[in-house]
Amino acid sequence: MNVSNTVAKPAVFLDRDGVVVESRRAPGEPAPPASVDDATVLEGVAATLDAFRAAGFSLVVVTNQPDVARGHMSRSDVDAINEWISSVLPIDATYVCFHDGTACNCRKPRPGMLFNAARDLDLDLRPSWMIGDRWVDIAAGAAAGVRTVLIKRTYSWRATSSGVKPPLISLPTMSPDGFWKRPSSSWRQPRRLGD
Repeated sequence: MNVSNTVAKPAVFLDRDGVVVESRRAPGEPAPPASVDDATVLEGVAATLDAFRAAGFSLVVVTNQPDVARGHMSRSDVDAINEWISSVLPIDATYVCFHDGTACNCRKPRPGMLFNAARDLDLDLRPSWMIGDRWVDIAAGAAAGVRTVLIKRTYSWRATSSGVKPPLISLPTMSPDGFWKRPSSSWRQPRRLGD
């Protein structure tokens, strides 16, 4: 019998655009950066990710990038942006869905990227978190059984090409300033809402 001595780690899953980075050409909008030169890390992200890391969380970006399937962006541009993010922030892995529409299991609001990361990186989903700025992020996190935080934006509840927000998704939200500027000690003992 082969018994592993490894212990699965909790993770913080992060949406990319609007949570970790934004486009310099369209700040505050739900638009992905077009290139590395167009990408900027949002204020407070680096310090918060350092606090998550110090608290023992793996950091995993999970991002829908349907502009590749739509022909608006190349896969190599998306990969270059993701590599740049990993070079300036303590990201352990990045999972990308390049599909458009509803035919795949990886595109948020489905939880496929979270499940794949959990399998590949030996992550424990029960104490993990999903942080996003759109309802599809929160739906994916809920479907994977992780705790969720919505960074409230003007577009958070808008319909996407994945459809409209299911009526059962409702939760407290935080402004971007309120989330990324939280004291790092507040993430040492994560709890579910209502605990």
